[in-house]
Amino acid sequence: MNLSLEKETEFVEGKVDWKGRQALKHKHGGMRVSLLILGALGFENMATFALAVNLVTYFNGVMHFELADAANQLTNFLGTSYILPILAAILADTFIGRCKTVLISLSVEFLGLALLTVQAHYPKLRPPSCNVFDPTSHCKKISGRNAALLFLGLYLLAAGSAGMRASLPAHGADQFDHRDSTEARQMSSFFNGIMLSVCTGGVVSLTLVVWIQDNKGWDLGFGLSSIAMILAIIVFAVGLLQYRIQIVQKSSAIIEIIQVYVAAISKRDLQLPEDPTELYELDKDREGASEAEFLPHTDNFRFLDKAAIQTTSPEQFGGAKVLNRWALCRVTQVENAKIIIGMVPIFCCTIIMTLCLAQLLTFSIQQGQTMDTSITNSFHIPPASLPIIPTALMIVIIPVYDRVFVPFARKLTDHPAGITHLQRIGVGLVLSSVLMAVAAAVEVKRKAVARNRHMLNALPMLQPLPISAFWLSFQYVIYGVADMFTNVGLLEFFYSEAPNGLKSVSTCFLWSSKALGYFFSTIMVNIVNRATKGITRSGGWLAGNNINENHLNLYYLLLSMLSLINFSVYLIVARRYKYRLSHQ
Repeated sequence: MNLSLEKETEFVEGKVDWKGRQALKHKHGGMRVSLLILGALGFENMATFALAVNLVTYFNGVMHFELADAANQLTNFLGTSYILPILAAILADTFIGRCKTVLISLSVEFLGLALLTVQAHYPKLRPPSCNVFDPTSHCKKISGRNAALLFLGLYLLAAGSAGMRASLPAHGADQFDHRDSTEARQMSSFFNGIMLSVCTGGVVSLTLVVWIQDNKGWDLGFGLSSIAMILAIIVFAVGLLQYRIQIVQKSSAIIEIIQVYVAAISKRDLQLPEDPTELYELDKDREGASEAEFLPHTDNFRFLDKAAIQTTSPEQFGGAKVLNRWALCRVTQVENAKIIIGMVPIFCCTIIMTLCLAQLLTFSIQQGQTMDTSITNSFHIPPASLPIIPTALMIVIIPVYDRVFVPFARKLTDHPAGITHLQRIGVGLVLSSVLMAVAAAVEVKRKAVARNRHMLNALPMLQPLPISAFWLSFQYVIYGVADMFTNVGLLEFFYSEAPNGLKSVSTCFLWSSKALGYFFSTIMVNIVNRATKGITRSGGWLAGNNINENHLNLYYLLLSMLSLINFSVYLIVARRYKYRLSHQ
């Protein structure tokens, strides 16, 4: 009886319920309530996934941007939605809280979709209809107030999406206690579930939503996405009474990290003490340190230890009775800074992969528009729905990976996730190089068909080449597997390795690497076009609206070689990385 009562009153350290009371382990959090979080994520992806693959068509065919400009507009939009999570995570961890951030972000996304729906519905808010593929037509590009409305809706959507990426994975992980072996395994399954939810919502988005956008109108497509976003808000709100909610930090962990770098630089001329115990740290038995986090000293990045050198009495810093944290930092604070700086090389090695994947959301869709998309005599798959191939594949692969491979690998390695996070990331990185090599080979075949059939000037969609669009499935399948390994591996790696106060910010490293990849894609396209402007008839490898005159195969091959070099660098970085003591 006493054991049962003790189990029912077991508190979860550092977590509260929606009223601010300490969370109970048997009542709050766990796998069951995390399903609501995954459900909300699924609906959110149902609303937005199609945009990542079909917005190029919208920019090019409806708003009359040139093909390269349309691709750049998409990568800029995606890059913004992936870089803003850093700011959103700081707000979530320091001021708002992760749970509230998710609700606010979903609402902002709904507002952005509503504006896009209104613009797509009323002809006065967009350019006159025109065939951009007709060389004799003079299509008017969107401008003025209409362009402002377009970008307002898009970047509200980007801001809301950023808040979701910053807070939802960390809020979901908050439902599990990593110190409990059972819940630690469930947390690993939750991260796999994130990918499964993204794929499930993505399948609906890439089929139903894309089909409606292409065949019934963009206003109805955006409207359906708005309804899906409302459902995401409702599903997430259902779990409010059962969530474990992380206590909002009194100070910004990011600021504390920056303080270490500032203090270390200001003391760069000082000599480190031979005994690390002479460095400044809170007394565990005094100073109200019962709730503070303590990390043991390590010998990595010894230069940063200078931030914890005590040169005088604490009162003398700033002339106050409190410590000047810009001049003297705790050992734990220094160790947190070491963890962050140690993860930076891993972070940098993942940028090139996103640069490669960005091509499948832009130029590969345009490839599909020139190919035969028929499945039967009466049914054609929209080119923007081609990413359904890896998405549907992952719905099958992820449960098999989580329920078959991970338990088997766990018996061999004794690692909760089966293989280490860095091993999982490495698999994805090497596959990205293979992916671009395969994409280059497929493009060579597609262009050969266009050349041999004298169809280099054929109009996309209206005059399809006699080659099936399903040739593109090879690169999409590899993309799906690479994405599964790298994305989930990075989420787990950053969340498990990051200091407690930086859990939300740490998961943003994944989104930030994606953001830089998308921005670099824009820069790469412009550099390649300028460098090849004088040696190609089209005015650059990727210039103009006629993809048959471009040299996309050479661009893909260039990215494949860059990815291979990047993987070689990653092997060196990963071998030198030292996991936190609690994970070794």
